[in-house]
Amino acid sequence: MNTIESLYEFSIAVLLLCSLLSILQLRKTKKQRKLSLLETGLYAAMQGAAALWIGTFLYIYYIG
Repeated sequence: MNTIESLYEFSIAVLLLCSLLSILQLRKTKKQRKLSLLETGLYAAMQGAAALWIGTFLYIYYIG
């Protein structure tokens, strides 16, 4: 694996970690108050994107 591929995989891991932390923060905020329309959209989009990424990762590396 060359350096560019390593940096690419590292950046994906960082983006996924940031998304998961944002999901946790929005979940905490959701318990305290109602989320705004934008926050609700971001929450749903990040959950969907994280689930899609995990699913494709498992498929590519373990099934396919």
